[in-house]
Amino acid sequence: MSAFTVGTVGENPFIEGPPGETLLHTGNDVIMVLEECFAVPTHAVLLYAENLPSAFFDVSSKQAGEFLQKLRNYDIQVAVVDTGAGATGSQRYSELMAAERRDGAFRMFETREDAVAWLTA
Repeated sequence: MSAFTVGTVGENPFIEGPPGETLLHTGNDVIMVLEECFAVPTHAVLLYAENLPSAFFDVSSKQAGEFLQKLRNYDIQVAVVDTGAGATGSQRYSELMAAERRDGAFRMFETREDAVAWLTA
């Protein structure tokens, strides 16, 4: 049984991680996300900061880079909702997120509604 749910806005499906739960433990767990995307099929993913491993927010761990590169290879767009409960990163992490915003494949949001609107725009 999958930990993901499938949501839709209009005809735009997306997969969503479970709020408040750890879902991915290492950068390699991104394969689980890809499998779900292929099964739906969709190119849109909604995750919560708690779904990601804590090392994701430490650029020196390289988990964010591995995760984002694999998703980029398959043209997957990811929105992460961070309500302020956990995703605090280093200065380098902030720089990485600024670069990702320019690329348009990954964004952080404060609300689920904003994240869904961006994914399904």
